[in-house]
Amino acid sequence: MSNPLHRKMPKRLAIAAIALLPFSTSALAAEKTLTVYTYESFISEWGPGAKVAEAFEQTCECKVDYVGVADGVELLTRLKLEGENSKADIVLGLDTNLVAEAKATGYFAPHGLDTATLKVPGGFSDDSFVPYDYGHFAVVYDTEALKDPPESLEELVEGDPNQKIVIEDPRTSTPGLGLLLWVKSVYGDRAGEAWAKLKDRVLTVTPGWSEAYGLFTKGEAPMVFSYTTSPAYHMVAENTDRYQAAAFAEGHYIQIEVAGVTKNTKEPELARQFLAFMTGPEFQSIIPTTNWMMPVGETKEPLPAAFDKLVKPEKTFLMSPQEVAANRKAWIDEWLAAMSTN
Repeated sequence: MSNPLHRKMPKRLAIAAIALLPFSTSALAAEKTLTVYTYESFISEWGPGAKVAEAFEQTCECKVDYVGVADGVELLTRLKLEGENSKADIVLGLDTNLVAEAKATGYFAPHGLDTATLKVPGGFSDDSFVPYDYGHFAVVYDTEALKDPPESLEELVEGDPNQKIVIEDPRTSTPGLGLLLWVKSVYGDRAGEAWAKLKDRVLTVTPGWSEAYGLFTKGEAPMVFSYTTSPAYHMVAENTDRYQAAAFAEGHYIQIEVAGVTKNTKEPELARQFLAFMTGPEFQSIIPTTNWMMPVGETKEPLPAAFDKLVKPEKTFLMSPQEVAANRKAWIDEWLAAMSTN
């Protein structure tokens, strides 16, 4: 509502009044902006993005600006397309399966941080990329729709084709790539045969995780490819045990998510400040109950009790970044050929 006094004030007096208002030169200075490229679920309404931005902005006198794409693989694709014209200061959401390929672009700078205190299964250290969370991939199922879930990757491949699963595309999605590498880790040269059998159980292949999980929770399929940590969301946020992860006898493939500073960032100090913040307790405390992954650093409080009920894989699969970079295209071609056969 406008103030009627404003209409009665002579213009020259109004200008004088404005001139007398107290002001701060720092407030008028251009605010620094940190542009973070990430995946859509990170900046979704329920994701960690908003809380992370709010917490970091309180320490940096800056503004965090997110740019979202469907999933992690698309982050690398977009960066390759934009090249030196990219506006990204930080790329957050690649994983170790993409590290070698990402470094080969020459777009990332050394982070200069001491990451020795960060803990991930099997360990991870890199001069350009800093881990911020991890999780084991898993088939998550609806206990009300599926009474006998698969207990191994073999059972998933060989199981009833009427019991469908939603999976993600390995060309655009880090979970999709994770499933591809999990199948390759277990089946080796027979991976193509495994995919040819599994495709009969696949309801659809989505570009990213968000679309796949959304179809699953809407009841479109009794299974979805996700994470062992996904049931924690339902237990904590929805107070239900309905959705559970299946423990696979062969073991589970792990995803370690990382972030890096781009070489062409206009705010290198601010970008490295963000990476340091990312490894600290403020950021790490946000991750478990928003990104629903495991923290790599200390949190301010213990994790919710639901995390103690999650599947804890006895064996972890993880290929080296170099092996993935050398074979990703060939393995995706193998997947495409198998999935397109009648």
